[in-house]
Amino acid sequence: MAGTEEAQSISEPNSPLEGYDKKCIFCRVVNNEMGTELLHCDEEISCFRDIKPGAPHHYLVVPSKHVGNCKSLNKSHIPLVRRMVEMGKEILQKNNFSDLDDVRFGFHWPPFCSVTHLHLHVLAPASQLGFMSRFFYRLNSYWFVTADQLIELLSSKEESN
Repeated sequence: MAGTEEAQSISEPNSPLEGYDKKCIFCRVVNNEMGTELLHCDEEISCFRDIKPGAPHHYLVVPSKHVGNCKSLNKSHIPLVRRMVEMGKEILQKNNFSDLDDVRFGFHWPPFCSVTHLHLHVLAPASQLGFMSRFFYRLNSYWFVTADQLIELLSSKEESN
């Protein structure tokens, strides 16, 4: 039986991944159903451009398998969040942006997120955010947390959460 499943996944490269939610727009993007250019895609992490960029470089880094929003995470997700940040840095460097001091890495905090699939916003240069983007991706707000703030919050959670 396992051999049949393996052969099926090889013959159908666009077959849904384990952890795929057909109602989730980001699951559909990762599964190449939307025609969105994937800047990176592997078993763990995928990256693509935001359709409404808030900065000259605005990328979304998502888990390739469906993971809920920030509130659904626990301590065991810290390596995933760190890997998402590292991927964001790699994508910026591949796109000739190297001033990592002028980057904002962060997540919208529920209920202020439009897609419930975990996604890291990578915005650069942060110094060039437009008026509305400065609001939507504002530091120390109720609706946006930096990757570092999320990691700190997850570090303080109990393992069972």
